[in-house]
Amino acid sequence: MNYSEAMEEGTLWGMLTSIDLFDCDPEIINSEENIKRFVVELCDLIEMKRYGECQVYRFGSGDKEGLSFLQLIETSLISGHLSNELKSAYIDCFSCKYYDPEIVTEFSKAFFHANKARKTVVPRHSKPQS
Repeated sequence: MNYSEAMEEGTLWGMLTSIDLFDCDPEIINSEENIKRFVVELCDLIEMKRYGECQVYRFGSGDKEGLSFLQLIETSLISGHLSNELKSAYIDCFSCKYYDPEIVTEFSKAFFHANKARKTVVPRHSKPQS
């Protein structure tokens, strides 16, 4: 499926890219300042207009403990959770404006110095599918 064309035609309302990053740099995923920088740079890269400030919170315990973030964008949101113990990051980018999921994945992998990444793209439809 060509997501860009489908969104232009109106057959897709938007898309969600979920990215799992493994063996990330602990200093990067454990820094609120780095998370905020990641969001700004990603939004600039994929030309998404940020709405308000990036919200970052630390909570959880065990392998669930880490920073979580939420950045509203004019066309939806970018969010994520980072696990200190697992040295992993789980990023979601949802928008009704087209962006290239591969660019988001590669940028995220490079930013967090991840050794491996897995992406899943989910189309969000504007009408019920038969």
